[in-house]
Amino acid sequence: MADRSFFGRHRTRPLKPLDSTRFEDMALAYVARYATTSAKLERYLKRKLRERGWEGEGEPDVAGLVARYVELGYVDDEAYARARSGGLLRRGYGARRVAQVLGEAGIAEDIREKMRPDEAAARRAALALARRRRFGPFGAEPPGRHRREKQLAAMIRAGHGFDAAHAVLDAASEAEAEDWAADAFEEEN
Repeated sequence: MADRSFFGRHRTRPLKPLDSTRFEDMALAYVARYATTSAKLERYLKRKLRERGWEGEGEPDVAGLVARYVELGYVDDEAYARARSGGLLRRGYGARRVAQVLGEAGIAEDIREKMRPDEAAARRAALALARRRRFGPFGAEPPGRHRREKQLAAMIRAGHGFDAAHAVLDAASEAEAEDWAADAFEEEN
């Protein structure tokens, strides 16, 4: 038995191997508690099978269970992608970072492409990051060369392109940066 406590007083019981009922209950509890994708649910179920083992008849049908939950609407990759990309954009992350996060969650390429932000949303996200992190015109004082390079690098890591990062950081005032973001909205309409 594995001794997981620091002082060795409490010993944990080994977990029971999964059967079809426990397996389905575990999957249902997971989708009820977490917003998830079909790929993340499949990874979770396979990990639990490795950790606990299987004592049911035959092999567990992980793909079939995931497909059934998708069909029932318990798991919706497009809704997950919409919510996750919207949250990331509001926090100031750029299109490249949003696509990376959705890819790691197992979202299909066609859905990722559909969730790709337009130019106006990408500019609003760059502005949100600059405002939140006090970059460029949102800082208390104009940044020196070294600090400006660090701000530029942070915006690039957040998924923004060089042009957007330079436009925000080079703005002379908050109003100019906000006008730059508003220009994309006007161009699209």
